[in-house]
Amino acid sequence: MTPLAQLRMHGVLPVVVADDRDCAVSLGDALVAGGLPLAEVTLRTPAALDVIRVLAQRTGVLVGAGTVLTADQVDAAVDAGAAFVVSPGLSRAVVDRCFERGVLPIPGAVTATEVQAALELGLDTVKFFPAESVGGTAAIAALAAPFVGMSFVPTGGINTSNLDSYLALACVIAVGGSWMVPRDLVSAQDVASLVYLIAGAVAEVNKSRPG
Repeated sequence: MTPLAQLRMHGVLPVVVADDRDCAVSLGDALVAGGLPLAEVTLRTPAALDVIRVLAQRTGVLVGAGTVLTADQVDAAVDAGAAFVVSPGLSRAVVDRCFERGVLPIPGAVTATEVQAALELGLDTVKFFPAESVGGTAAIAALAAPFVGMSFVPTGGINTSNLDSYLALACVIAVGGSWMVPRDLVSAQDVASLVYLIAGAVAEVNKSRPG
């Protein structure tokens, strides 16, 4: 199954900030036990690439890199095992390198100009960030109307209180969020608490998208 198909199937993408590579094993345990075996590990900490490397070696876990800003970071992430690359904005250099390396790029796009530029680069899925700050579901619905076939992964300000409104949009394949993998619990390797939150996120998705 492709990374995009897995995102669509699960409906939610945990966005992880990891401060220590030692948390990778417990994080993987929690993701699998909670029923959400995928993660975007943001390149915001020195430990991120090591965490990606450990998760990528675990059978059944899909891991990608987030906050990827340069082509060199694409190379580092893919070399560590990332299967997809998420960027806060739209960079031709990053997208082109992803295609060269054979991984899925999900760049950020929040305006009609950015979405059209993404289409011209051969993309059909973009990140919509920061979702709540730039218009939320109304903005996504408005963008989707002229760009038929473009899919969105909104991230930023999304949690269990508004998850269903995003997933109700046919153009939204998944939402990204960190509420089920808070940084402090990841660092503390608190598997039980993480499993509780992750399973709760899965339950919310199932309620929002029955069947």
